[in-house]
Amino acid sequence: MREYKIAAIGGDGIGPEVLECGLRSLNAVAEYEGFEFSVERFPWGSDYYRAYGTMMPDDGLDTLREFDAIYFGAVGDPEIPDDVTLWGLRLVICQGFGLYANVRPAVMLPGLRSPLRSELSNKINWVVVRENSEGEYAGIGGRTHRGFTEEIAVDTSVFSRVGIERLQRFAFELALTRPEKHLTCVTKSNAQRFGMVLWDEIFAELTQKYSDIETDKVLVDAATARMVLNPGSLDVIVASNLHGDILSDLAAALAGSLGIAASGNLDPSGNNPSMFEPVHGSAPDIIGNGIANPIAAIWSGAMMCEHLGEAAGSSRLMAAIAKVAKENKVMTRDLGGDASTENVTDAIIAAVRGDDLDLEIFNQLGT
Repeated sequence: MREYKIAAIGGDGIGPEVLECGLRSLNAVAEYEGFEFSVERFPWGSDYYRAYGTMMPDDGLDTLREFDAIYFGAVGDPEIPDDVTLWGLRLVICQGFGLYANVRPAVMLPGLRSPLRSELSNKINWVVVRENSEGEYAGIGGRTHRGFTEEIAVDTSVFSRVGIERLQRFAFELALTRPEKHLTCVTKSNAQRFGMVLWDEIFAELTQKYSDIETDKVLVDAATARMVLNPGSLDVIVASNLHGDILSDLAAALAGSLGIAASGNLDPSGNNPSMFEPVHGSAPDIIGNGIANPIAAIWSGAMMCEHLGEAAGSSRLMAAIAKVAKENKVMTRDLGGDASTENVTDAIIAAVRGDDLDLEIFNQLGT
């Protein structure tokens, strides 16, 4: 039987809750499709930091390197500065393993409600490809004259030719697999005169090599307006680290909730384990209430299945999510329902195991 070694890091807040729901769902689909997951859990995160002064051990990357994939919950704690938690765990993994392609899909699932009118929201079918290793989150900068009126803080965005080209090429290749074959480059080169100008130049170079792809370029502020006013004009969106982070949150909100926003942090070379995680964060205000939406974690698990070569398992899990959404009977409160985290997970698992599951339900959305 095919077996995959998975490192599970629940992290902070609701992360452990939704991750366990995701693991239950993954085990259900693996059992149905005839493969299995061997899961090892790691207690890294803010509680680990309180005990040991670090978010993860110094040899954490060496430990994770032995796994086929990493399944991650969330990071962030109100008692610990965000730069400590983020840079101490998630970004260490992403940058340490060169997980440069952060893929964040946004699809208007049947049965869910969007703040947009239905004739607009029904056209939401996007993938945001976010640069994930440098850019505005390069971590280069510093502070001086602390506490004085002359205090200065500097953050330096880093854009390298190799970093931009590999990410944009990935986005072009992804666009080739989709029906619309359309790629939008998000930029801010009118204000960022060096890094984003290089970003634009490399995109123009690659456009000449991908003649089958329809392309356009848009400033990031104009991109937000297009997402709201003309969602059908977008398909695959390639953006820098900061721009992609913000735009994908907007995409999730327009599609119904951050609670359904999935992502994969990919090393397309396969040299290192890729990491899959919900986008929503640790949500410390609802820890332990049993009301967190597990769909983003489960969807991220479906992306992990696809990455591992289990396309049938991925499709089945996505079809189960779409079925439960379409029925709109078992939804958490962020989607207008009153179901618990476990209720939604149980409904998705039941759909996975059902003989009447329509495997085309997700494909019919045009993804």
